[in-house]
Amino acid sequence: MNRGFSFLEFFAGGGMARLGLGDSWSCLLANDFDSQKCTAYRANFGNDDLLEADIASLGINDLPPAQPDLMWGSFPCQDLSLAGARGGIKAKRSGAFFAFWRLVEELTGDGRGPRIIALENVAGLLTSNGGRDFAMIADCLASLDYHITAMVLDAAAFTPQSRPRLFILGFGPEARPALAGEPIAEQANPAALLSAVEQLSPKARDQWVWLSSSLSTRRNARLSDLIEWDAKQWHSPEQTTSLLSMMTASQRARIDAIAKNGARRAGAGFRRTRTEDGTSVQRFEVRFDGVAGCLRTPAGGSSRQIVVAIENGNVRTRLMSPREAARLMGLPEDYQLPESATAALKLCGDGVCVPVVQWLGENILEPALAKRARKAA
Repeated sequence: MNRGFSFLEFFAGGGMARLGLGDSWSCLLANDFDSQKCTAYRANFGNDDLLEADIASLGINDLPPAQPDLMWGSFPCQDLSLAGARGGIKAKRSGAFFAFWRLVEELTGDGRGPRIIALENVAGLLTSNGGRDFAMIADCLASLDYHITAMVLDAAAFTPQSRPRLFILGFGPEARPALAGEPIAEQANPAALLSAVEQLSPKARDQWVWLSSSLSTRRNARLSDLIEWDAKQWHSPEQTTSLLSMMTASQRARIDAIAKNGARRAGAGFRRTRTEDGTSVQRFEVRFDGVAGCLRTPAGGSSRQIVVAIENGNVRTRLMSPREAARLMGLPEDYQLPESATAALKLCGDGVCVPVVQWLGENILEPALAKRARKAA
């Protein structure tokens, strides 16, 4: 097995970035402080590379002596998400970025700075604090002379889950990605990203580059292909009726039409609170386009996605299972999930989609490092 590239994985969770990078990459160190996620990491990858600790407590002596090709950081998104309070990157959870960056600075000062830095977070980071949080991260990368780029990749191009995520990449002098003169006109460069780039400091703008890699859709599965039609736990008829009664008239009519036609269709939805005519109304909103909504952590009942299965004219509902959530994240069937459903759903909801990382590795990261790898060989 040729492991030609090396990486450090911070905020590692269940090791989804590791899975996505694949056998061409060697993990020098993985770090997380969540005990349940670390237990899942050990169950799937062993304990040799994992350091269970708060990243804020780590120093350069805790890191392997080799210079890593890649330093990956999927830092917490709670303070940046559009669904949260948006405290910004300096708030308690998302502020863990600064501990990550301190390690980058220490490695660089020791002459072994990572050749590539990859940061993953919600797309809401682009507009957090009016774009200043994104600009601050770009300034950090520019301060160490990394060339900077970013892209928004949606898991829906790879798996049946709508999950847009922002990837910020920094390339050191030994990493040479394929460049373009301007952003490629595709979903990876939305208006929010273009606007955020316009707000960068002069130093960061000087270090900014656009990549020439073009995203090609590879998804060949629909939600109906991944759900467990023969699951044992379904809502009672009364619970299903109650959920359907929360739908708008147009959504309910669509479900009735699908059932009447005898089609076999699966959808997924959430309970949401909406304001209608000045009054708060709880709605059950389901999509039937073959794609599930974005997986979330199960902090509350409304964040748990609900499966709607229509078959032979019958409509059934139930909570999405942890294994179904794992499939939506691109995890293999033999991946060992935590026994607790809550822990398993939290692991998936906090993770990075495996096929997205695979695409990044194969199309951007590995080609950028290929010249160095050939020289070393």
